[in-house]
Amino acid sequence: MQWHQIEVDWIVTDLKTSLQGISQIEAQRRLHEYGPNELREKKKRTPYVMFFDHFKNLLVIILIFAAVIAGVIGELVNALAIITIVILNAVISFIQEYKSEEAMAALKKMAAPSSTVVRDGMTSSIPAAVIVPGDIVILEAGQIIPADMRLFECANLKVDESALTGESIPVEKNISILHDDYLPIGERKNMVYQGTIVTYGRGKGIVVATGMSTKMGMIAALMQGVEDVKTPLQKRLAAFSGKLAFMIIIISAVLFAHGIVRGEPLLPIFLTAISLVVAAIPEALPAVITITLALSAHKMVKLNALIRKLPAVETLGSVTYICSDKTGTLTLNKMTVEEIYLNEAVEDVKALREQNGNSFGTLSDQSYDTFFTALALSNDTQVDADGAILGDPTEIALYNLAAANGFTKSILAAKMPRVGEIPFDSVRKCMTTIHRAAARHDNGMTVNGNGAAFVSYTKGAVDVLVERADNFLTSEGLKPIDKEEIIAINERMAAKGLRVLCIAIKKWDTLPADISPENVEKGLIIVGLAGMMDPPREEAIKAVSICKTAGIKPVMITGDHSLTAHVIAERLGIVENGANSVVTGRELDVFTDAEFSKRVEHISVYARVAPEQKLKIIKALQDKGEYVAMTGDGVNDAPALKSANIGVAMGITGTAVAKEASSMILLDDNFATIVNAVREGRKIYDNILKFIRYTMTANSGTIWAIFLAPLFGMPLPMLPVQILWMNLLTDSLPGLALTAEPAEKKIMQRAPRNPDESVFAHGNGAFILIYGLFIGITALLFQAYAIREGLAWQTMFFTALVIGRMAVAMSVRSNIDSLFKIGFFTNKPLITAIVCMSALQFMAVYVPFMHGIFRTEPLTVQEMALTLALASVVLVVMEIEKFWRRRKV
Repeated sequence: MQWHQIEVDWIVTDLKTSLQGISQIEAQRRLHEYGPNELREKKKRTPYVMFFDHFKNLLVIILIFAAVIAGVIGELVNALAIITIVILNAVISFIQEYKSEEAMAALKKMAAPSSTVVRDGMTSSIPAAVIVPGDIVILEAGQIIPADMRLFECANLKVDESALTGESIPVEKNISILHDDYLPIGERKNMVYQGTIVTYGRGKGIVVATGMSTKMGMIAALMQGVEDVKTPLQKRLAAFSGKLAFMIIIISAVLFAHGIVRGEPLLPIFLTAISLVVAAIPEALPAVITITLALSAHKMVKLNALIRKLPAVETLGSVTYICSDKTGTLTLNKMTVEEIYLNEAVEDVKALREQNGNSFGTLSDQSYDTFFTALALSNDTQVDADGAILGDPTEIALYNLAAANGFTKSILAAKMPRVGEIPFDSVRKCMTTIHRAAARHDNGMTVNGNGAAFVSYTKGAVDVLVERADNFLTSEGLKPIDKEEIIAINERMAAKGLRVLCIAIKKWDTLPADISPENVEKGLIIVGLAGMMDPPREEAIKAVSICKTAGIKPVMITGDHSLTAHVIAERLGIVENGANSVVTGRELDVFTDAEFSKRVEHISVYARVAPEQKLKIIKALQDKGEYVAMTGDGVNDAPALKSANIGVAMGITGTAVAKEASSMILLDDNFATIVNAVREGRKIYDNILKFIRYTMTANSGTIWAIFLAPLFGMPLPMLPVQILWMNLLTDSLPGLALTAEPAEKKIMQRAPRNPDESVFAHGNGAFILIYGLFIGITALLFQAYAIREGLAWQTMFFTALVIGRMAVAMSVRSNIDSLFKIGFFTNKPLITAIVCMSALQFMAVYVPFMHGIFRTEPLTVQEMALTLALASVVLVVMEIEKFWRRRKV
């Protein structure tokens, strides 16, 4: 029901109520019919279920199986390490998920505890939960509105609807019927909504919706209906785990069967096959990913991005669209005067400041003097004890312009005190203040001229004031007003997206006895026009450019007018070459799903869009396979934030509900912060891939060696305990250190990774297979040589694979740049890990009591030199391959 379009009398009849309220008996009947005025939650998973759901992942199941096997064959340390990793990963994931479920709780906190209603013609205070449709509710300043209501009585009523719409300025309410079918919530001036707050005045309204039927209830239903979106990494790891499990089972089964055929003892070959299973699994992968994401989340706080859900860090790297609010995110959220019209000329404020050192220079012209005095005095801004300027954003812009040019309100007000005023209202579209006149300023400039005792300053809509004016003030004095010229100037300024105000004065010999609009606001003298806008952030302009280079499409979404939105989008670079790709909320409502699907990828700006329409935009883009980051601050944004691949809430202006529904919070409400976070997300995914590349290449080398040795009639090169030790030693710290690798230089000059691509894409699979086979074959050749020469071949083989893994870790730091270019010591955590791992391996070789555990023997200098030479071969080959790849680029 479009209640804002309906007469109050009809609503009274339709709801079977009266302006004296319903009876207590009828209220009880309706409470039974409609239910309590509360937000209802669907049944949630218990914490117990949420925790154990994290053990249903295939990779986790494989790890648990590996831990059990390790325990059965006596490797308790390895088994405990794997189980600890699995539990730690589950605990961290559970905490993040549990926190993300708190959005409904935040929504419920916005409910009013009690309200004043009229029932049986009498006023009483009742719990908000028992309010029913048809109730008459009395509203006063400070109250939380308990339900959706149609107003029928208002006295200067203003309501803070920022929780619902994200707009920070209180909305002035009235009772007039509205005829527009497509009015967004923020413009339904005759309606008030549950959860919003009365900031000024009083009023009465008829309750038209309660509980889940309110706008807040609809948002709650949408939020509960939105399914959690799987991140690209979660999808990739699920596919990776399936392929890995299949591969491990096949290789182990073949190895075990071949051993049986060769007549090898059953237990040793079984233990080797099982050890191979454990060796092939990158058991450190879940822990490395979780710790990496946690460390990155901590780092991103310094970039003004607070990560609420750990997987969001990596998801940022796959974002293809950033749909951003305009106000405060792409713009400064600070109205600024950009152009003024004085002395029959339009002047650019920024250019004038640059010419005169942040001011307009020494002014000696009466029109300038009068104009800036008017801006300072006809102004209700206040400066608090901390020096912050408080007031309406438009008035703050005028105040700042005047102050920047030496016209300070406090100094002027002391000399020209306000003695009367006519407040702004939406019907007149102007305001007036009356001041006792002062003949001259300290700088000698005339204020009001020729001895007038009082002066009134009027500011408001251009089309209104030109009809009430007779003259225009210039440097040469008064001239008859040219209304057509002023209207034309206004239209040209408005066409640039500026909000234009007209400034006028009137002189009085005595204080008028009748301070009314009809008496004071006529026979005016136009002084000039001020055109202002909330300008783009400089850093946002650069960030938009980076987005485009990185293959990410920035999209602006705003509740502002389409012209303003288009101008800002052009200045930001979102829209280029004069292209008009602006779609309004009204047009969006008319589009069928099929029509919108065809157009959605060609739209760069959405104007006059209601927050709930963001959900439609997200779903259309996601249906096209796009990965969407969406910003929001109001309660109405919460379903969209939850549905987006990355929901980004505003840290300064955002509501608690929006923050709880989001994956990431911008602590500075700045678009550039999102782009910085995307850069970090790409780096994190790159580094996780480097870890997978490293661990799978090293593991596959081991698998190839153990698998091929029996086929060539050679003894198994490693014992189960050696395999498990190597895996435990080399998968953890070196892998974690790889994730600290700095971002590659051109990371934001490439397209986002396809969210559906495998971790084996872009040659990763071939790299793992080829280099794994290379490591396996060279190791077997080394084994054959060592056996022939009567050397300590098994200890040499064992040590060569461990140290060789360190060489692989160093090489995979970059896919194309030489290690000599990026520097051996630029990743200090990796160097530390290599030193520690090498020391532990040397202990296994040279410390006597460890010989019995790992079946090792001390190596001679010659044997160790040969071992280290073999370990470095893979590094040399990888560097040669990178050299040839660079030659081809």
